[in-house]
Amino acid sequence: MKHVKLALKKIAQIVLHILFWSGVLLFYTYFFGFDSEDFSYILSFSLFLMPITIATTYVSIYKLIPDYLFTKQYIRFAFYSFSTFIISAYLIVISVIYGLVYLSNFESSEMAPISRSLLFVAIAVYMVVIIASGYKLLKLNIKHSQTTSKLEKKILEAQLKLKEQELNYLKMQIHPHFLFNTLNTMYGFALKKANETPEMILKLSNLLDYLLYKVDKPFVLLTEDIEHIKDYIELEKMRFNKTLNINFTTNNISEDIKIAPMLLLPFIENSFKHGAIKNGTLDITSNINCKNGAIHFCIENTTSEEEIVKKGIGLTNIKKRLDLLYKDNYDLKIVHKNGIFKVNLILQNI
Repeated sequence: MKHVKLALKKIAQIVLHILFWSGVLLFYTYFFGFDSEDFSYILSFSLFLMPITIATTYVSIYKLIPDYLFTKQYIRFAFYSFSTFIISAYLIVISVIYGLVYLSNFESSEMAPISRSLLFVAIAVYMVVIIASGYKLLKLNIKHSQTTSKLEKKILEAQLKLKEQELNYLKMQIHPHFLFNTLNTMYGFALKKANETPEMILKLSNLLDYLLYKVDKPFVLLTEDIEHIKDYIELEKMRFNKTLNINFTTNNISEDIKIAPMLLLPFIENSFKHGAIKNGTLDITSNINCKNGAIHFCIENTTSEEEIVKKGIGLTNIKKRLDLLYKDNYDLKIVHKNGIFKVNLILQNI
């Protein structure tokens, strides 16, 4: 089937070329027949010009333009174009001599008026060459634009796939980190045989459901993400008991605002992991606020002056995910000063 299509395409091209050159021959007979009634002379002169025109045109459209002009080899293009012009001009001179010697028996008065002028004969030939070359150049430009567009599309698709793979890889790293911290908390309660263990298992079950079935989505409702942050905080409250003083608030949360899943939770985790208990309590203050089409998230916790907050997997991954999902649309500031570790994150154009 493919071979048949190629054969039909070649046949169509041959037919188009025949029609084009037939049109050129008609143009020549009309052009050189101006103010002349000797049709036999006009047809013979036009037929003699046809091979010159065809050869010059095909050299231009199949060699000079695609091999030198389109590949930006301008010096070679200029050299070979000039050579082609010299040879074709010589052949045009021969055609005028042919019309004078063989068709008019050295009687210039017997020649068609326009065919006597070398300038007009050259204009007729090179006009056809220029028109055909212009069409070829336009066709090559369109083909090049289409090829470039397809290539850009493939590159963009490849980049998107790479980003998706990187995001999936980052999520795979976040999940074990989150589970490790939570299961450690549950293990401590199980050792104590605390009454809160069943409730803790229920909270973890909710978080696991979120982690397994929602986190693979590119975006989730911010309200859902907040609910699971609250579940995590409740788990930590059970672990820290009276040594935890946390104030988590939300303001102006719209029901339709979406956010990348598990984006804010690593910051919450870090506040517990790296926070320091001072005067008997670990103080954590966090707020999520939506205003002017942006999500404002801030969290701060007490930490010791000697504590060096490590760039663990969670925090490193969250920065990478921000770059991939909110590039140029987020502002992240992390400050560790005077015993306070503070994070400010603004997600814009959400």
